[in-house]
Amino acid sequence: MKKYEVVKSNSLFNEIIHKGKFFYNSYFIIYMLESDNFKAKFGIAVGKKNGKAVMRNKIKRQIRVLIDNNKELFLPHYNYIVMIKKSYNTLNFAQKDAEFKNLLRKVQE
Repeated sequence: MKKYEVVKSNSLFNEIIHKGKFFYNSYFIIYMLESDNFKAKFGIAVGKKNGKAVMRNKIKRQIRVLIDNNKELFLPHYNYIVMIKKSYNTLNFAQKDAEFKNLLRKVQE
């Protein structure tokens, strides 16, 4: 993810969560809200239930890779927040990728 693709402000982050649509499965929750920007913006939220700081940072790096690899599945003119559920830690990376793609297909519909 590039710097201009990141949701940085806390107010925008909260607005996306409170006003946007959401889609979920057993491992991810994706919130989306229409925006005026031409490019999609992304935010990542990993709770303390997912582990200590080292583990949460690892999860965020993995999510950034998943987002970069699947950018064509995201709709433009939207802002997204990807939240991680606690059960995320039980999967290997290939399974995480497959589950993420399945959820993105549901978002596109």
